Amino acid sequence: MTRLDLQTGTATRMHDYVAEEVPLKITFNSDYAFVIWCSPTQFKELAVGHLYAENILHSIDEIESITSDEIQNICHVQFKADINIEERMENRRRGARIIPLLKASTSAYQKDQKLSVVKSNLTVKAQAILDAINQMNEKAKGFRETGGLHDSGIFKANGTLVAFSEDVGRHNTVDKVIGEALLNRENFGECFMVITGRVPGDMIYKAAKVGLPIVASVAAVLNSGVASAEKANITLVGFVR
Repeated sequence: MTRLDLQTGTATRMHDYVAEEVPLKITFNSDYAFVIWCSPTQFKELAVGHLYAENILHSIDEIESITSDEIQNICHVQFKADINIEERMENRRRGARIIPLLKASTSAYQKDQKLSVVKSNLTVKAQAILDAINQMNEKAKGFRETGGLHDSGIFKANGTLVAFSEDVGRHNTVDKVIGEALLNRENFGECFMVITGRVPGDMIYKAAKVGLPIVASVAAVLNSGVASAEKANITLVGFVR
């Protein structure tokens, strides 16, 4: 690429890093499939987190197996035989950001009546949230190299990092860290989540679904995020700097 320096009036040919995105095809039980454009990392975590957030997966114990092919960009989740996937698909969250290929819905997530109410006694110091943001920024190698990635992290109240992700999509990072924490069987009620992107209502939905009581972001919160956080009993913090 060519870098133009307007202050010095020079043009320099140079090598640089560019954020990468790929179409990840997620299939489950060989009957359903959908595609998420994402960074080519943590495919299993993204699949688990997304299926859980969309109310298709209810527990890690329902999974028989997960296979991931980073060359073909495919992740397959096999549910146990006693799980009625067809019924789950009928009862899944309406207005989902990513939807199965064979069926679509136009209902808004802001009107979703299935928003969970978080019950947690977790309290953390404001400084702990700022420290968590700083800790996450230190791990954000992809963002420093490309400037094109979002980050999310899930932390214990004492500041211990339990899940981290980088992705071209801010929603994907949330799915990935939720999926990682689910696979590690973390207690979400004792954790908080920090992200780098704007916070709309569907991000709060994902946090509420797993019982995260605090969500904080470097960026702005949106009106849908505020409304959903109030309904879900989630503390929402914006512009953590």
